[in-house]
Amino acid sequence: MALYIGDLKISSPTFEYHAVIPTRYTGAGDGLSPPLAWSGAPEGTRQFAVVCHDPDAPLPHGWTHWVVVGIPPDASEIPESACPFVEATNDFGDVGYGAPLPPPGHGVHHYYFWVYALSVEIDADERFTRAHLLDRAGEHVIEQARLIGTAEQ
Repeated sequence: MALYIGDLKISSPTFEYHAVIPTRYTGAGDGLSPPLAWSGAPEGTRQFAVVCHDPDAPLPHGWTHWVVVGIPPDASEIPESACPFVEATNDFGDVGYGAPLPPPGHGVHHYYFWVYALSVEIDADERFTRAHLLDRAGEHVIEQARLIGTAEQ
C-alpha cells in the first residue's frame, strides 16, 4: 500500500503524538480502547478504517492490536471503550481492542493508530483482520494519518 498524506489528521484527547499512552489504555491498566478523533476527511471518502499496530513487536509483521472497519464517512471519532463500528480480529485472536503491553525489559514499543480514508465501502465482520483490510483497501486509500503512542514495561 502506498502512503497518501494530505489534510487528514488523527488525535486523542488522552495522549499527544509520540507520548506515553496512559496506563488505563494498556494491559497494565484497565485495557480500555482510547478515544480517537479525526478531521480533514478528503473528498470522495466513502468509509474510514482504524488500525492500531505495533511494529516493534518481535515478529516479521509486528502485532495488530485493533482493527475497526465500516466507519461511515460522516463519522469523526471513536469514543473511549465504546466503539460503535465493526471491530475485527486482532493478533491476539480476539475481536476488539487488545491493549498494549510490551514484554518486560523489551524497551519502548510504538503503537501506530492509523486512520484510513477509503474510496470504497468494505463489507466486513469480526473475522476480518488487518491483512484483509490492507488487501482490500490497497489502491482505495485516499489518505491516511497516524498517531503514535508509546508504552514500556
